[in-house]
Amino acid sequence: MRLKEIQRTAHQAWSPAVHHPIHLALGTSAQQLDASFNTTAALEIFELDFADPSMDMELKGSINTTNRLHSLVWVNFGLGENGSVGRLVAGAENGTVTVYKPESIIGSDPDSAPDSAADAVVGQSDKHTGPVRALDFNPFQNNLLASGANDSEIYIWDLNNFNSPMTPGAKSQPAEDVSVISWNRQVQHILASASPSGKAVVWDLRKNEPIIKISDHSNRMHCSGMLWHPDVATQLVLASEDDRLPVIQMWDLRFATSPLKVLENHTRGILSISWSQADPELLLSSAKDNRILCWNPNTGEVIYELPTTNQWCFDVQWCPRNPALLSTASFDGRITVYSVMGGSLAPQQHGTVDKISSSFDSMDPFGTGQMLPPLQKPPKWIRRPVGASFGFGGKLTPQPVPRQVHLSQVTTETEFLQRSRELQTALQTGAFNHYCQGKIQTAKTDAEQDIWKFLLVNFEDEARIKFLRLLGFNKDDLELKVRHNTPSLKSFTWDVLQRLDDADAAAKTSGSVSPADFFSQTPKDTPFQIPVTCDTDGLISQALLVGNFEGAVDLCLNDGRYAEAILLAISGGEELLKKTQQKYLSKQKNSVSMLISSVVTQNWKDIVESCELDNWKEALAALLTYAHPEDFAHLCDTLGGRLESEQTEKRSLQACLCYICSGNIEKLVECWALHRDCSSPLGLEDLVEKVMMLRKSIERLRNSEVSVQSPVLAEKLTRYAGILAAEGSLSTAMAYLPENSEEVRRRRPYFCSSSPGSGMPPIMPSPGVPPTGFMPSTSLPSGPIAPPSSQPGAPVPMYPGAIHNQGPAPPPMPGAPYTPMGAGYPQGGPGAPAAKPYPPASVPPPQTGQYSRCIYFLNDRYLTFIESYSVSPQLLQQLPAERVEQKEIPSEHLVLKSTFDSLVQRGQLAAGDPQTKRKLDDAAKRLGFLYDKLRDQSLSPHILNGLHEISRCVAGQDYQRGLEVHTQIVSSSNFSEISGFMPVLKMLMTIATRLGV
Repeated sequence: MRLKEIQRTAHQAWSPAVHHPIHLALGTSAQQLDASFNTTAALEIFELDFADPSMDMELKGSINTTNRLHSLVWVNFGLGENGSVGRLVAGAENGTVTVYKPESIIGSDPDSAPDSAADAVVGQSDKHTGPVRALDFNPFQNNLLASGANDSEIYIWDLNNFNSPMTPGAKSQPAEDVSVISWNRQVQHILASASPSGKAVVWDLRKNEPIIKISDHSNRMHCSGMLWHPDVATQLVLASEDDRLPVIQMWDLRFATSPLKVLENHTRGILSISWSQADPELLLSSAKDNRILCWNPNTGEVIYELPTTNQWCFDVQWCPRNPALLSTASFDGRITVYSVMGGSLAPQQHGTVDKISSSFDSMDPFGTGQMLPPLQKPPKWIRRPVGASFGFGGKLTPQPVPRQVHLSQVTTETEFLQRSRELQTALQTGAFNHYCQGKIQTAKTDAEQDIWKFLLVNFEDEARIKFLRLLGFNKDDLELKVRHNTPSLKSFTWDVLQRLDDADAAAKTSGSVSPADFFSQTPKDTPFQIPVTCDTDGLISQALLVGNFEGAVDLCLNDGRYAEAILLAISGGEELLKKTQQKYLSKQKNSVSMLISSVVTQNWKDIVESCELDNWKEALAALLTYAHPEDFAHLCDTLGGRLESEQTEKRSLQACLCYICSGNIEKLVECWALHRDCSSPLGLEDLVEKVMMLRKSIERLRNSEVSVQSPVLAEKLTRYAGILAAEGSLSTAMAYLPENSEEVRRRRPYFCSSSPGSGMPPIMPSPGVPPTGFMPSTSLPSGPIAPPSSQPGAPVPMYPGAIHNQGPAPPPMPGAPYTPMGAGYPQGGPGAPAAKPYPPASVPPPQTGQYSRCIYFLNDRYLTFIESYSVSPQLLQQLPAERVEQKEIPSEHLVLKSTFDSLVQRGQLAAGDPQTKRKLDDAAKRLGFLYDKLRDQSLSPHILNGLHEISRCVAGQDYQRGLEVHTQIVSSSNFSEISGFMPVLKMLMTIATRLGV
């Protein structure tokens, strides 16, 4: 399918295979003009981002050039040195060969930096007398470059010394233009050149002369392309641009009298060819019949055709890094990138495609978004024995070559791992305040910022006062507002209020009330009369005179004299005061009466259960100010439950703040998981960060480890540990694995440890038995038993081991601040400092010697991870030896192995010179490829019959007949199938003939 496209009339060059990301260099093509008749020239570099669904390619940089180009190659010379990304070599229409630094072009803009072109040029030469149409670099020595131009000019350039090129030999006669040049892919000193007349010359640079010339006898072969076989050193293909002979000829230099195969399917001349280096059975060709075909050169079949526009494609190239990609350059000014793996356009492009295709009925299939058929054969890079498998811990194991295994670490969640490392660092170093402050600064929403502010307060002194400030209640600001709203009160009034406060405080502390001190200070300047009439004043006076306080209070309440009623109730005792308060509060129905009632009666349950949810901040503030430590956590949870029951995201975040104040980790996790997406790694990281900070704040208050029994949290932490393990962070993953939840018991994690001197191997618990091993921890429980210490720098586990003391925290020492036992209740009243944690117990030094940990997961099958610092030889002796099973060669083919091995041995005994012995030793090794083929039974019957005939000839020492059979097999078989062992057999028979064995 078509992936990317850009409007350019240019020659193209892919970045080298080892370079990432993939770049495509474009140089303005010579002898071509666009509709604007623009004659400028430029060299541009684009980056291909396939995560972007659009067709555009991002321009990374460009420079202006003085000449347009006929050829362009990207060489991996100096790749990686000082940030180098190789070299770009351009052949211009005036005979100039120029070498550019791509890293200098990337980021350049010819408009803003006109001198950038000069900075990018490394070397330049004008030794050629005509247009440089042919360029190619040596695949073995990337500093060697070959160029071809007019008058049979061929130069070999050394990029280390660009000023002094060499020639492969004398110019071929008669002098012709060199249209294409190509280095051999198997032999580094072999170079081939071809001219438009159809003649190809093969040069041996060691001898500095041509060794063979091939040409078509029809004299109609106008050569437009030539390529060496990627695997077979003696085979190459020639493409004809002549409309009378639009063919691709495959030649074998061992039989250079006529083409080995002729690929015929194009109807007009071929303009460009490209041979895949990843799969020799994929050969691309573009022609003047507007077709791009993909051939299997071994069979001559067309296995794929790319629909194109109505313009010719003059250049087609495979991508070196991604073997499924190819690019084309057409005369209508389009550079297009395709994939041969099939597929259709992205869904987001369908709307535009359908709109265009409805207006243009003759549009090409790519434009209409039709599904394209894939290759008719699987490409080599996805066929056996090539493969890959993922292992535990994010390990990727590819198998590109038999008997070789490479392990690599696959990391897909980079941001997740970075945040996990930051969290683990904070847990190990104890820098919780700094961590929370960083989260506050990077929070993307106000709600997220509020949550981290509440978590930060848990690690600070005077937590309750700071919680109130976060809720918007400041004691100092409130006092200023009160003074501002009561300007008419006299100083006497403030004195009266102060004495009332003192009296109320005395009533609460002593239980006995004596208002004499208050009334003794009231002014008595004039005499007064005591009424004894039958009205309310008289009855009150009579009740007071006889000591009936309860009757006097009732009379005051009925007459609305609430202040006198309260004052008299104080003198009547604590029981009368309570009754008077209840009667008074029952008659008050204003908005503040419920709050006053709760303050007086200390009944906060009604507030959290009955207040409007819009007043949740006020309710929480009242709890922070007045609630008793034993009731605080339960009341906060009740308020949070009411907020959570609304089932909205806003209320759920408010409920989370209540759970943070109460220190209820389980409720926080359940609420967060219910209303937030925790399925993605980053969503799960958000939850774990908050849980770990809340847990550490609770441990700071209790001075002991916190064991959480929530199944939801256990499931989340197990998933979190699984993601860490899949990304390769196995040691960190172990720190988060819970020990005693139902979810973990279902997955059966077992922890084992062993220490030197015990004389026993690591103990593995039986299935169904809870684990009793240890996990390293940085915080110690208070108790006589101390757990084994962790390794230095080990991750902090989420849960303590089974041998940790899980009992209640020790009682406070005499005279020490009160330490509440509620779940996470902030210590002290308003203004009181937070209690300091108990001094930590001394940590014993870590044990030395052997230390190992094992994890076994049972989820359809066992996955095993073993971490070992040192393993004793005795333990290694107990491990069973691993046996590698190898297939046997079929009995009917064992005669081949015995015959050829016997020939090698006879030759080694008879050989006198070291060179022949080295050849025989190498032949003995390379025969293993034949034996592997026999074991896999992957050879065709025709080849097997030929091998048995050669075996009989070798046994009878008829080596001349054996060589004749060898030639027949090579000429009539797929050479890629036999190239691994047939040259060895020929060499063995040749040496045997010379040695007479």
